[in-house]
Amino acid sequence: MYVDTSGDLPAPDDRRARLRAADVDRELVHEILSAAMAHGSLTPAEYEERAGKAVVAKTFADLDALTDDLPIAQLGVAIPAPSLAPGPRVTGAVGADAVRHRLAIMSESDLTGTAVVADELTATAIMGGVKLDLREVEFASPVLTIRAVAIMGGVEILAPEDVTVEIGGLGIMGGFGGRSQRSTRPGAPVIRVTGLALMGGVELKIPKRKAIDDHD
Repeated sequence: MYVDTSGDLPAPDDRRARLRAADVDRELVHEILSAAMAHGSLTPAEYEERAGKAVVAKTFADLDALTDDLPIAQLGVAIPAPSLAPGPRVTGAVGADAVRHRLAIMSESDLTGTAVVADELTATAIMGGVKLDLREVEFASPVLTIRAVAIMGGVEILAPEDVTVEIGGLGIMGGFGGRSQRSTRPGAPVIRVTGLALMGGVELKIPKRKAIDDHD
C-alpha cells in the first residue's frame, strides 16, 4: 500500500486495489497525512479534505489515491509491505446483506466468494449438506461464531490459514471435529464453531493456500 515514487516501495497491484480496507488501514493513512502536513507537503486545507475522504474510504484504491503523490520515505512513517495474498480482514462492513444463515433440507447450500459474514452465522443441514468457504469472505466482526447443526447431514467449513479457530460442539452418533489454532497475525479474525452433529457430521478444515496464488 502507499507508493513512494522514489522506488523504495513496490507498486500496488490491481488485485490488492480492489480489496476492502479496514480501520487499521484508514488510521495509517491519517498518520501519513498528518506527517505530510507537518512536513509541508500538504496545506492544512488539503489535509482536512483528504482526511475526510480517508474516513469513508472503502478500498485500498481509495486510500492509495490520497497518498500516492506524497514523499512517503521522507515522512518517517513505517509502511507495511504490500502482499499479493493478504490475510483475512475485519472490515466492520456489517449490513442488511451480511450473511447470517445457510440452510439445507434434503438439498445443498454453499457460501463461497467475497460475501460479507455477520458476527453470527447459523448453518443447518438436515439430510443435506452445507459448505461454508470462508477463505475469501469479509469479516464484519473480529469474532465470527458459527452455530452448526447437522442432522443426518453434513456441514463443512473451510477456514483461512491465518485466523484463530476455536472448536466446540457435540457429536451424537455422528462427528463434530476440526483443528483449533491460534493466529499470530495482528488483527486476525477469530472463528468459533459450536453446535450439534446428530447422526451427521460437522467438520472444519484449514486448506493450505494454493500455489496458484503465487502466480496470479
